[in-house]
Amino acid sequence: MTNSQSIQIANIHAAPIAYRDTGDGPAIVLIHGFCGSSEYWKHVIPAFSSSHRVIALDLRGHGQSPVGHEPSTMEALADDVAALLTYLHIDEAIVFGHSLGGYITLALVERHPELVKRFSLIHSTSLPDSDEAKNKRIQGIASIQDKGIQAFVDGLIPKLFAETNLTTMAEQVRAAIEIGHSTSPAGAMSSLEGMRIRPERAHILRNNTIPILLIAGSEDQIIPAERVFSVTGNHIQSVTINGVGHMSMLEAPEQLISAMTSFMMD
Repeated sequence: MTNSQSIQIANIHAAPIAYRDTGDGPAIVLIHGFCGSSEYWKHVIPAFSSSHRVIALDLRGHGQSPVGHEPSTMEALADDVAALLTYLHIDEAIVFGHSLGGYITLALVERHPELVKRFSLIHSTSLPDSDEAKNKRIQGIASIQDKGIQAFVDGLIPKLFAETNLTTMAEQVRAAIEIGHSTSPAGAMSSLEGMRIRPERAHILRNNTIPILLIAGSEDQIIPAERVFSVTGNHIQSVTINGVGHMSMLEAPEQLISAMTSFMMD
């Protein structure tokens, strides 16, 4: 364990996993989205590391984690998270998954429920891709093959921010693009295919009794609120953050941290 945000490497499972391990106390796991990295959580980690042990990993093929040999299905990525928690001797954690990280969180709850105390989907959904979205995944793979990861990321990242934030938060947009450029092309393509074939997991939300937090952005063009909030229940807390798109951890970190804090204290 360390009290810094420096990257460490766990040689586990199908491929080494890069991660940040900060603070002491009950464990929180932060799982970033597609073409992101643990750097997405740079504002969130310090907010909780005084009271919790915060684990933020780089998914395979993202950040400083290599691609590995298996396809990046949601199930394989969830097993990576489980293997990392076992490696770190963490018996259970509160898991926050952003976008792709939310799909992985649902698979983690399905495959390793004993590890998850409660969980949150941030700008994510339990629904599968629509036919249109599946076609866009295929187009994304072709784009990376044809033009490379940098051109793909340059086109992707601006769509993740609320339109009004593209100019007022130009620095955050540039930071997200820089993070995206570090994504392995093979890792990005494998993740696109993994997302394309992922199954519906609405039953994970519907049939669980543990507390669940769903967070949507009012200006999210990628996963609108109706897809985030597709399941309701007494155990599910739904929060909309106004004025943000798909990237509240960068667009409105204070509001995101407030929602996360309330959920953990509930």
